[in-house]
Amino acid sequence: MSTKIFIVDDHYMIIEGIKSMLVNEPGIEWLGHASSAASCLSFLRVHTPDVILMDINLPDKSGLELCKEVTQLYPGIKIIGLSTFNQLSFISRMLENGAYGYLLKNASRHEILQAIGTVMQRKQYLSIEASEMVKKNQGDDSPVLTRREIEVLQLIAEGLTNAEMAEKLFVSVTTIDTHRKNLLAKFNAKNTAALVWAAAQMKFV
Repeated sequence: MSTKIFIVDDHYMIIEGIKSMLVNEPGIEWLGHASSAASCLSFLRVHTPDVILMDINLPDKSGLELCKEVTQLYPGIKIIGLSTFNQLSFISRMLENGAYGYLLKNASRHEILQAIGTVMQRKQYLSIEASEMVKKNQGDDSPVLTRREIEVLQLIAEGLTNAEMAEKLFVSVTTIDTHRKNLLAKFNAKNTAALVWAAAQMKFV
């Protein structure tokens, strides 16, 4: 089963460069590109990519806003932020708005494929530079959480069951269970009580 890739970027050279890296790659189906938020949303009304590589700077709307909008409308699509900027504010906001990953535009073919493979497993991928920036600002012991993981963590702290969380967030119980397992791993916690305690110490809840 091929992974369907779509790119949103207003720079033709970036689009062509990434396309040339991926178009003949086994297991990758190139769906095309959009050069604006409006054309991206129009495309998504008809087609459903698995992964969107999304530029942060678009001519009609911020990629940060578009990421949030697409995540809300099409929660099954994994978004990887694409930028020349390696600033913590951009990285954090893309993740908070639902992105699964963050790549710099100088990423190699290997790194782009690694990022796609990682987010397809519903795991977070940060470029080496982005990861170092986050760790430097948060401290090495503080995990990087997606917007959805933060939501689930807060509901766990409130004492909701997996079924109650699934109903509240409009996802399956299996999806909630996956988020819970990921949170336990990220906080290196053996059980829910330890998870909530660790999250509270780091001021996540």
